[in-house]
Amino acid sequence: MVFGTLIRLTGSREHIDDLAQEVFLRLYRALPAFRGESLLSTYLYRIIANVAQDEWKRRRREDRPLVSFSEEESEWEDRLPHPGANAEQQFAEKQFQYSVEQQLQELSPVERTVLVLYHQEERTYEQIAYVLSVPIGTVRTHLHRSRKKLREAILKRQNNERGVPCETNR
Repeated sequence: MVFGTLIRLTGSREHIDDLAQEVFLRLYRALPAFRGESLLSTYLYRIIANVAQDEWKRRRREDRPLVSFSEEESEWEDRLPHPGANAEQQFAEKQFQYSVEQQLQELSPVERTVLVLYHQEERTYEQIAYVLSVPIGTVRTHLHRSRKKLREAILKRQNNERGVPCETNR
């Protein structure tokens, strides 16, 4: 869970072992102060989000790109395709999944974190609010806006690939 969430939040497998180790060290150090007001897994997600934010800041300081996804690194590639799909359908599906992964990395860190925690890690609004230290309404707002941005970016990319003019009022 820690490794998968870190990969989705940072968009890179580079230094993932070090980042996971940092998560577990922070958890170990923080356990005496854990009051049990939330689930331990929620507490752990908060630590993961903080470590990911620290990584984003470190990358910015080093002027390195925030995304290093390549088609080979995408974890969507590790999943088996549906047995009924032909090669063309499988290719189109992989292209779409890769496009989603790329566009996810274009969102702001908060937007990406909310989407990953809600849709991929299946956390509740309350748990996400605790992890990010924001009100539940703010989580809902970020989730709504990030879904909209992701949807628009994917549609724009698909239209550009097809040569279709983009409508901005969608």
